Amino acid sequence: MVGIRRKARTIALQTLYEVDCSSHRSSEALSRLLEENPLPDEAAQFGRSLVAGALQHKKDIDAIIRRFAPAFPVEQIAPIDRNILRLAIFEVLFDNRVPVKVAINEAVELAKRFGSDTSQKFVNGVLGSVVTMVVGQKKAQETTEKSESV
Repeated sequence: MVGIRRKARTIALQTLYEVDCSSHRSSEALSRLLEENPLPDEAAQFGRSLVAGALQHKKDIDAIIRRFAPAFPVEQIAPIDRNILRLAIFEVLFDNRVPVKVAINEAVELAKRFGSDTSQKFVNGVLGSVVTMVVGQKKAQETTEKSESV
């Protein structure tokens, strides 16, 4: 299923990129891409949910990107890198269907395939910082819960 999910992520990324760089509707772009690159129903649904979730949480995700890449205004990040980050941050913070390491690895693979020479390092660095924050928050929450139950 990994290969099929990677294809679904690729189509989701292409959709997000197209929507970001044009005035095209996500549903139309996604439908066209799925028609050109058919996927099994489950994988197509996975791709649809990634696009819908990344777009639904775009404002929050962009705020996270601003926080962890402060030297790079979101609007000035290369569109492919920006959308790889949106997709991965959605998977890591909002979706939780795949392990964090898988989401990061998939994002880095997309950056290698579609980005510039520096994309994979940039994407990996931002996502590493996001994950460090999430792990820190979970540990703090667990500590608080333990102390409250005592």
